[in-house]
Amino acid sequence: MPRKPRPFTTVTANVNGIRAAARRGGLEWLAELDADVICLQEVRATHEQVHEQLVDSGLAHLHVSHSAAASLGRNGVAVLTRAQPTAVREGVGASEFDQQGRWIEVDVDSPLGPLTVVSAYVHTGEAGTPKQDEKFRFLDAMERRMGALRRRASRAKGHVLITGDFNVAQREIDIKNWRANRDKAGFLPEERAYLDRWFGREKPGPWHDLGRIWGGEGPGPYTWWSWRGRGFDTDGGWRIDYQVTTPDLAARSTGAWVGKAAAYAERWSDHAPLVVTFA
Repeated sequence: MPRKPRPFTTVTANVNGIRAAARRGGLEWLAELDADVICLQEVRATHEQVHEQLVDSGLAHLHVSHSAAASLGRNGVAVLTRAQPTAVREGVGASEFDQQGRWIEVDVDSPLGPLTVVSAYVHTGEAGTPKQDEKFRFLDAMERRMGALRRRASRAKGHVLITGDFNVAQREIDIKNWRANRDKAGFLPEERAYLDRWFGREKPGPWHDLGRIWGGEGPGPYTWWSWRGRGFDTDGGWRIDYQVTTPDLAARSTGAWVGKAAAYAERWSDHAPLVVTFA
């Protein structure tokens, strides 16, 4: 009998520091997935440190594209790919964020066709402060860049996959204690409006949110829980980590799941990876 083709697997994970994640077993966990694309956020390391961590992790065979922040120990995004990238671009298209390590794009030739993969790390923000203003400016730049990538992919008959920690929960089913967080960064109406435009509410938007499509009608599945308190044990989380695609690529998806640790002691980040498969 002919062998069934292996699924094309993508994963996004905010590692909360790649060196800390490595010490806690996170890189081995990721290696066991045997994924084609691994997107990381909050890498918090130099290029040299990233490669040092990957040497003995089971991920050393992957091609590494990494955008570090100018401020050491902060932010940082990366895309690890089985295929050699044909192009790598850093930055979301606004010079204000060029040295922040928040956006990296990688073009690869994949079994699904020409594919652009983005790893993004959106600001946490703080309601009513300049930090929130900066977050909105980043979301504005992100929206413009997503539109440009969608148009580019349409011309090239390719696909776009935007992944990462968006630090925004779109709907009430995406956050356990939504009533208490209506005036907090991450669940402000002005933030949620961006996701409404991207994913739609009453009807589909130009981007398809695979975590929600395959996660059902909720609540959850959540991807972040505080290190403090009993939020992890009671599943008091937020769904703020995403894999979103152009419609044609979404139609090729076959499933999505969140890799939540079995117990608090087994966590290797305050986020859990989101894994998607395609055929």
